[in-house]
Amino acid sequence: MAAQISQNTLLVIALAPLAGAVIAGFFGQWVGRRGAHFFTILGVALSFVLSALVLRDVAVDGARFNATVYEWMVVGGLKMEVGFLIDGLSAMMMCVVTFVSLMVHVYTIGYMEEDPGYQRFFAYISLFTFSMLMLVMSNNFLQLFFGWEAVGLVSYLLIGFWYTRPTAIFANLKAFLVNRVGDFGFILGIGLIAAYAGTLNYGEAFAQGGELAKLTFPGTEWMLITVVCVCLFIGAMGKSAQFPLHVWLPDSMEGPTPISALIHAATMVTAGIFMVARMSPLFELSDAALSFVLVIGAITALFMGFLGIVQNDIKRVVAYSTLSQLGYMTVALGVSAYSVGVFHLMTHAFFKALLFLAAGSVIIGMHHDQDIRNMGGLRKYMPITWITSLLGSLALIGTPLFAGFYSKDSIIEAVHASNLTGSGFAYFAVVAGVFVTAFYSFRMYFLVFHGEERFRHKPHPPADDHGHHDDEHHEPHESPWVVIGPLILLAAPSVFIGFLTIGPMLHGDFFKDSIFVDAARHPAMQTLSANFHGAAAMALHALQTLPFWLAVAGVAAAWWFYLKQPSIPAAIKARFGFLYRVLDNKYYMDWINEHVLAAGARLVGRGLWKGGDAALIDGVLIDGSARAVGGIASLVRLVQSGYLYWYALVMILGVIGLMTWQLWPYLSTFGGR
Repeated sequence: MAAQISQNTLLVIALAPLAGAVIAGFFGQWVGRRGAHFFTILGVALSFVLSALVLRDVAVDGARFNATVYEWMVVGGLKMEVGFLIDGLSAMMMCVVTFVSLMVHVYTIGYMEEDPGYQRFFAYISLFTFSMLMLVMSNNFLQLFFGWEAVGLVSYLLIGFWYTRPTAIFANLKAFLVNRVGDFGFILGIGLIAAYAGTLNYGEAFAQGGELAKLTFPGTEWMLITVVCVCLFIGAMGKSAQFPLHVWLPDSMEGPTPISALIHAATMVTAGIFMVARMSPLFELSDAALSFVLVIGAITALFMGFLGIVQNDIKRVVAYSTLSQLGYMTVALGVSAYSVGVFHLMTHAFFKALLFLAAGSVIIGMHHDQDIRNMGGLRKYMPITWITSLLGSLALIGTPLFAGFYSKDSIIEAVHASNLTGSGFAYFAVVAGVFVTAFYSFRMYFLVFHGEERFRHKPHPPADDHGHHDDEHHEPHESPWVVIGPLILLAAPSVFIGFLTIGPMLHGDFFKDSIFVDAARHPAMQTLSANFHGAAAMALHALQTLPFWLAVAGVAAAWWFYLKQPSIPAAIKARFGFLYRVLDNKYYMDWINEHVLAAGARLVGRGLWKGGDAALIDGVLIDGSARAVGGIASLVRLVQSGYLYWYALVMILGVIGLMTWQLWPYLSTFGGR
């Protein structure tokens, strides 16, 4: 008999971070800095411990939970509820969210030590954790949308945390607007499900998938299920920063480094990946939607990786790495390898959070200089940051036995086994992306930790994390224990978690009732499982494969370009100036958004304002009706003389006229005779 999961336990997991956020946010001035971080860390730690226990029950004892906790309202038979669905997918996500959040909370003690918004920051990140938990634990679309929008709101607050900096305000507004575009599609998809399935509950909606697949979208020949899935995925494109809705994520690095790890590497941006995996019973019904997902993911994986090559801000290099890896996850979803996409989500959460926090440690050690061209030789000054960064980079590029290897190689194999439209291009993109990832990752690693100590003369005067310019030389130093402790704890799963979990998560029954795949139509996962002979054998076989040697080539090229022959990058830049400008301007996507889309929106808005609001509504309907009344009144006023004899005359004439009108039929008849 399967173990039972207590509803009260699930409530504590979700609400403990909220309680910490309330204490830090509303009572921060009374509890002080220590109280703020104590209560928020306590709440997140409690959530993590209980989430780990729930994961154990799910994995070992087969425990499940799917029930309504609170019924908000019923509208025309449509139930709006708060409920939890706990299975392998949600239990894994709960542990990832709470563990990474716990590490970020501890790290923040050191990173934000001198910031005047200390209590506010802890309130925000704890509130974010609550929002993310509500998203991944939900069993219905209403609660999913609540969590979806809540993480977007808190992300807006965190990106613009330093609200006196114009760049931060621009970045959080950009993130907010771009995500609204995706969320518009998302809510349309949910609305279509509610309209045609008559329910917001996952299980009930999935049970009607077969019926929905028979319907066409009104007024078109499009399949309804395809429209629904594309709309849902547009929401994921915004939240998980897929091309062309990716433009907000690099600019979000304007926020403090801890939120880069928490929101824009490990949790929030993976919400779209989680959502598509959760919706697998619907996506499996539409090959057109899956091909759309596949192509968008492939474009993001390859072309966002190219942009990482030309970045000089240490956080932006890692940010473009995040974009590329999100593309890999999306590609896996597109070939129906949902469990592989989610598996890469998990491994990526650990090593990318590690890389972001290590970048923050470097920024602290460099006294808030973020330009990698001003670094070099930090290995001997920051040994723990160096070794943990190396481990994170090795995991990112897919080094055999490291966590990223098992998930990334599984994605490549799944795409190779797929027969969907677009799989050929996707396979090229994910294979070429291996070299690109290795090159930009170790470009950053070599420039930061090896080679000449450029921080002594700083060829590029930096602007620090708070926007202040600093030309003074500071000796680099290792970060305090509250910073390096989370690095060590994140390094362990970055190395081992893939080896330990690939068997049950990809080729076992861990996701058996969480993810649905039509193996007859989409055989990628079946092919993967048939060729899997254990984690060790997979790593050994990788030494003979193209992706491994592409990764080696990427590392070797970075070593040669930036340590042995540093004149080569400058020569390439001079020779291929146009290509460099295209990459440096991020394919001119920001220019297009600002000068074409935003300008067009402003033009339409101005036309609606001038033509619709000012001319039609104000000019005709409101002011016009007022002028008409005034004109009539001015005419009527001519007969309002104020003299009694005039009023008496008008009354007599009126009576005569009325009598004539009433007697006219009789008079005309008499005259006719």
